[in-house]
Amino acid sequence: MRETGRLPLPLRKDGPRWTTVVAERSVLGVVHNITSATRLLDLLAVFEGDERIQVFFTRTGSSELDGGTEEFLTSRGMARISWQEALSQPFDLAVATSRGGELHSIPFPLIGAPHGAGYNKVLSREPGAGAFGLTSEWLVHEGRVVPAAIVLSHDEQVRRLADGCPEAVPRAVVAGDPCLDQLHAGLSFRAAYRRALGLLPGQRLVVVSSTWGRDSVLGTPGADVLRRALAELPADEFRVLAAVHPNAWYGHGAWQIRHWLAPLTESGMLLPAPESETWKAALCAADFLIGDHGSLTLYGTALGIPSVLGAFNDSAVAPGSPMDRLGRLLPRLSRAVPLLPQLLHAARTQPDDPALAVLRQSVSSAPGESARRLRRLFYTWLKLPEPAHPAATRAIPVPSPGPAAPRLPHLPAAFVTATVHEACDDAAPGDDVTVRIRRFPASAQRARSRHLADAHLAADPDDPDPRRPCSADVLLVPTERGPLPDEASGSSLARRFPGCALVAVEEAGHGCTALFGDGARLHARWAARPAWASFAVAASAAYAWVRSGAVPPRPGTRARLTVRAGDHPEAGLVEFTVR
Repeated sequence: MRETGRLPLPLRKDGPRWTTVVAERSVLGVVHNITSATRLLDLLAVFEGDERIQVFFTRTGSSELDGGTEEFLTSRGMARISWQEALSQPFDLAVATSRGGELHSIPFPLIGAPHGAGYNKVLSREPGAGAFGLTSEWLVHEGRVVPAAIVLSHDEQVRRLADGCPEAVPRAVVAGDPCLDQLHAGLSFRAAYRRALGLLPGQRLVVVSSTWGRDSVLGTPGADVLRRALAELPADEFRVLAAVHPNAWYGHGAWQIRHWLAPLTESGMLLPAPESETWKAALCAADFLIGDHGSLTLYGTALGIPSVLGAFNDSAVAPGSPMDRLGRLLPRLSRAVPLLPQLLHAARTQPDDPALAVLRQSVSSAPGESARRLRRLFYTWLKLPEPAHPAATRAIPVPSPGPAAPRLPHLPAAFVTATVHEACDDAAPGDDVTVRIRRFPASAQRARSRHLADAHLAADPDDPDPRRPCSADVLLVPTERGPLPDEASGSSLARRFPGCALVAVEEAGHGCTALFGDGARLHARWAARPAWASFAVAASAAYAWVRSGAVPPRPGTRARLTVRAGDHPEAGLVEFTVR
C-alpha cells in the first residue's frame, strides 16, 4: 500500500480481528532515503524470527536525495505509513539511521544510529563544526537531547560526542558496526562471491567506490577513474566493479547512470544497483580498492584490501575522525604513473603498515559483537526478554544476476600487446616459445598510452563502429556468424579491410583458423585450455608468433606454444598447424 492509503491492519482499530499474528510490541523504522534504509535493515535484523515484534516504516520527507525510496520500500513489502500518521500512533520504539527530518516530533523513545562507517562527515557550514551526528546541532532541539539512545560504533566516538554535545554522553551506547561484522564474516565465503560475480579463476577484482557529490570518484571533473581502470588493466587478468552511492545513483536516475557508463559496462565493467548488498559481497571478493571519502573506502581498508584514493574531499571530512586519518594515510591516485604499479605498490606496502593497522581497528571497538549489543539495547527499551537463541551476524547474500548491460551481437574491439619469448635456439619451430598476451578494451582508450605500445587491434568485421574493423590488424569472426563466403583465402574480408593481416574464424573449443592474405591457413587448437582462453586470444597469439619471424607460415609447419594472459598464474598450450 502507498503511504496515502489506509493504515496497515495491525494499526487499525479493528485490526486485531483480521490480523494473523498479534505482536506484543511495535517498532517504527524511520527512513530518510535509500542510504539510511539499507543501514536500517542491518540494525533491524536483530528482530528476525521474533513474532512478538511488528515493524512499520515511515519516511521523513526531509531528504533532497530520496529518489527511489518509495520503490525500495514497495519492492521489499515493507509496511509503511505517512509521517503524520506515524507521529499519532503509540509505537513502543523508533529507530533512525539519519539525523534528517523532524525527529524531535517523535513522541516515543528514539534510538539514533549512523548510516555509514561511524561518524566521519561534516555537513554544517559553521567553522570548526564537528562530525554530523555528534554535535548539539543534530542531537538537541529546544534544549532537549532528542534520541533516547545514541548508537556509536567505537569508543573514540564517545570523546568526540563529549566535545560536540556533552549532555548527550549519558545516552551513548557503543554497539559496534553490524556492516563491518557482516563483511568480516563474509570473507569466509569469498570464493562463492567471486563465482557469483563472474570472476574466472586467477582473475583479480578491482572495486572502484564512489560516494556522491562533485568531489567523489564519479563526480570529480577530469578524474576519469572508472574509464582508466578499464583502459589500463588487462581484461583477462582483471575485472572492475563500480560501487556507486545511492545518492548519486538515484539523484541522477538509474537509467542515466547506466547510460553514462554504458561504454564501460559494454567493456566488461560490473555495475550493481547500490540498494542491493552486492557491494558487500564485492568487498569480500576484492583484491584492490580505489575509493574516496565514502564509507565503503573505510570498510575496505578495515578489511585490509590494498587501496588508493581516486578522489578525496578533505573539507567534507570531520577532523580527527577515522576518515580524516584515512585521507592522510592512503596514497592518492597519480595521473602521471600507470594504474597497475600503484595498485601493486599498495599491495606490497599496506599489509604491514602500522598506521593502517591502527586505522583498521578504528571502525569498531566491538568486532563481532554488534548483533548481541544491538539486540540487548533494543529489547531493553522494548521491555521484553531477548529470544533464547544467540544473537548472530546476518550473512551477506550471494549476489544474484541483476540488470546488466545488453549483450552485444558483435565482439568488442581490443588492443592487444603480445610478446614472444624463445627459450632456446636448437628447439623445433615453436617449441619452448611463450607468447604473453594482454588485451585492453578499445572503447575505454582515449589515446595510445604507454601500456599500448606496439599493440595490435583485434576487431569484429561487423562492428557498427567502422573505425574498428577498418584499422584492425586481426579480424575476429565468431562461430554464430556462420562460415565466411570466401573462407579458403579470406580474400573477401581482405578486400573490404586491406589493412588487416589475418582473419580468425572461430572453431570448436575456442580454437580458430587464421586466414592470411597470401592464402596461408594456420589452425590453432588449445591443447591445454585455461578458463580465460578464447579464440580471440588464440588469434592474437598466432598473429604475434608469425609477425615475430620465428617461423614463416609454410604448409606443414607444426608448433606448440605456451600462451599466457599477462601475469595470470595459469598458462595455456596452443598447437599450431600451417596448411
